[in-house]
Amino acid sequence: THALMGSKEKICFKVSLLMIFLFFRSCNTADTITKNRFISDAGNIGALVSSNGNFKLGFFSPGKSPNRYVGIWFNKVPQQTVVWVANRDTPLKNTSGVFKITDDGNIAVFYSDNERLPLWSSNASMPTTTNSTAKLLPSGNLVLMIATNGSDHTETVAWQSFDYPTDTLLAEMKFGLDKRTGLNRILTSWKSDDDPAHGEFSIGLESRGLPQFFLYKDSTVQWRAGPWNGRTLSGMQPVASAQSTQSFDVYNFSYVNTPDEVYATFNAPRSPSIFSILILTRWGTIQRQVWRPETQQWDPSYEAPQDRCDHYQWCGPSSICNNENTTACKCLPGFENSQVSQTWDPYCVEKRKLAHTCGKGDGEGFIPLPHVKVPDARICRLFMNLSLEECKMECLKNCNCTGYASADINVGGRGCLAWYGQLNDTKQYSQDGQDFYIRVDASELAANMIRKNSKGFGGVKRTLVIIIVSVALGALLFIFCSCYLWREHAKRKGLKEKQRYREMLFLDSATNFSNEDGPDESNHEKKSKNRELTFYDLDTIIAATDNFSPAKKLGQGGFGPVYKAQLSNGQEVAVKRLSRDSGQGITEFKNEVLLTAKLQHRNLVKLLGCCIDNEEKMLVYEYMPNKSLDYFIFDETKKSLLDWKRRHEIIVGIARGILYLHQDSRLRIIHRDLKTSNILLDDEFNPKISDLGTARIFGGKQSEANTSTVVGTFGYISPEYALDGLFSVKSDVFSFGVLLLEIISGKKCVGFFHNNPSSNLIRDVWRLWSEDRASEIIDSSMRDSCPTDEVMRCIQVGLLCVQDNATDRPTMSTVIFMLSNEANLPEPKQTTFTIQRSENNPDSTTTGTKSSSVNEVKSSLAK
Repeated sequence: THALMGSKEKICFKVSLLMIFLFFRSCNTADTITKNRFISDAGNIGALVSSNGNFKLGFFSPGKSPNRYVGIWFNKVPQQTVVWVANRDTPLKNTSGVFKITDDGNIAVFYSDNERLPLWSSNASMPTTTNSTAKLLPSGNLVLMIATNGSDHTETVAWQSFDYPTDTLLAEMKFGLDKRTGLNRILTSWKSDDDPAHGEFSIGLESRGLPQFFLYKDSTVQWRAGPWNGRTLSGMQPVASAQSTQSFDVYNFSYVNTPDEVYATFNAPRSPSIFSILILTRWGTIQRQVWRPETQQWDPSYEAPQDRCDHYQWCGPSSICNNENTTACKCLPGFENSQVSQTWDPYCVEKRKLAHTCGKGDGEGFIPLPHVKVPDARICRLFMNLSLEECKMECLKNCNCTGYASADINVGGRGCLAWYGQLNDTKQYSQDGQDFYIRVDASELAANMIRKNSKGFGGVKRTLVIIIVSVALGALLFIFCSCYLWREHAKRKGLKEKQRYREMLFLDSATNFSNEDGPDESNHEKKSKNRELTFYDLDTIIAATDNFSPAKKLGQGGFGPVYKAQLSNGQEVAVKRLSRDSGQGITEFKNEVLLTAKLQHRNLVKLLGCCIDNEEKMLVYEYMPNKSLDYFIFDETKKSLLDWKRRHEIIVGIARGILYLHQDSRLRIIHRDLKTSNILLDDEFNPKISDLGTARIFGGKQSEANTSTVVGTFGYISPEYALDGLFSVKSDVFSFGVLLLEIISGKKCVGFFHNNPSSNLIRDVWRLWSEDRASEIIDSSMRDSCPTDEVMRCIQVGLLCVQDNATDRPTMSTVIFMLSNEANLPEPKQTTFTIQRSENNPDSTTTGTKSSSVNEVKSSLAK
């Protein structure tokens, strides 16, 4: 009898376990939490899945973190993409977490052994007697609903996750302000990939004046989206263009402004397999991303800030920024830069105070600025019932009104905007945007009319003027050249001087010379005023170098030998002499003169002049007493002179020099041959970038170019340049990344182990980085004395710069930001590209056709 009883008890126990298992199994596929159904992290019991299967709610650990959080992520996306986190600032330290409905009807996160102290709660105001449930909707919104007493069994929403977003905006989510409750929905970045806690960046709506979205870093404005203009937000103009041309059909952006609420939102894509989000990244950019099932990855379709002009107040008040211009900043009409210096130090002031002429019938009016992101609208008023012409008259009535624009740029759109006060953060696009009308006095209005009329000549008149001016200039130039040649022929041997003049003609007319013609000049080494470049006589160079004495030789490059020289006034210079048998050196010589003469920066070596005499072609530079960077970092006895502080200053200086070439100079320059031997050091070890012989100039809108002749140095050449002949600013970023890793490690990028000439620095740094042993790459001469965190940050920046895909690499402006700030950095992707140098000549430079270079690279990859 006892045996039978025991058998029955065992059967009942097993049936009970089976029922419990089936109950929790059903919970795993449910989309609702009740008081009797909850989610437990222990055993991963009860995770919610939305009815359409698109979203999942449960416990997770981000990145490499052991902490546990309750969050929502895409269920059909293989790589976990978390869109909302409940306990983002209060993580669970183990897997004993529970997510359930509490006795007061709220949803909360607890430790299973301490349900009195929730780590997070919805904290909604609930009735005394509450029958509540939490449901994960197909949109990804987690809603807490209260059942109302009545025969219809309706439910009301007491709380929803869409009102409390983390860093991600989903389709159908209202992003903005509920005026009735004061609820402002704000996105806040994660601290890092491993920590979803509140980061330093946030974006939200500010309702003062005309509603606008602002991106903040802590409390400082970084970017402004601008007011709604009937089509899009004024500061997000490029989005509409990109969207219409690509026809992705993934965004239907809309904006709502009523007495009760103001918000922006977008609809879900029509295709159920495509997802779209807007995310605030941890490094402070807004990205619109689309999940592509065919590629199984997130495709970023837009990012802001996009360029320097997107940064709030980049040019200062009363100015306008245009990224297409070489000098991005200029003062608005009616204003002028008060600074005396030619470098842009934006401080614009009124040419003539409008207050002195306002209302006196002095002929004041408005100048239209086309294609603009309108100024900061916090000082703006909306007149919905006024036409644009009526808005103009309204603005003229008020002396504080500084400009106006249309409130709705659509055909038949109504209303206008008027600004009262200082105009801030104005940007001009090359297309799109809208017209902004700025108020000016009569004199500025007349000056603008003259400028406008001067551009309005008919085609025939303009052609006639051009022909007359060209013929006159040509005649003057011919007379000048004839007189010059006649004088030089009488002064020296005619044939030699004619040859010299022909050689000078290849230099761009924008490069000016002063003549240095030897003994018959009273001060033949003194530069004439207002000249950019000095032309030295051959006799002067021969005397300065002791007839090119071997004792004066500083080194040898692909261009030719470099000599130390001392001019008669005592100035020390470096003379680079073109080898006579260097066919490519002639092209490099022309290129270097044209570029270097126009560029001035503290981190670029200064070209003082040149010498052309028959077959002799030489460049004269400022002298660098500490030679080049490779002279120190690759020498075991000298590298100790460069401690970490000096190396870091050299890294930042090189980065600033490259940024000047890419963005801030009058020309957009791609260097194409950045390496340690081309980084010179002055007497204080300040870095100076040299050798622009292989550099290329890009047009204002040009972003990349293709060449059949690949030039550069093995180990520093980017993959797309070596394989396909494509080069861009990202090619220089790759070379900079190699330089950075060489400076930190004290090792050459290729063949740095004597017993293994095929070793590769990038590959070895990546291996150590992925094994959390990156500190082993730090130069032993400074390993014990350098700040490890700062060095590791620089190593990470270097790895970001040498990623295979050019689009993954940061720009130089981003690199400088990364080097000078402590914001979290993205994780670099593994670099698989390698290229080997000849074992007989590990420092060789490549110059050849693309096909031959590609074959060499493929052969190297095969090895």
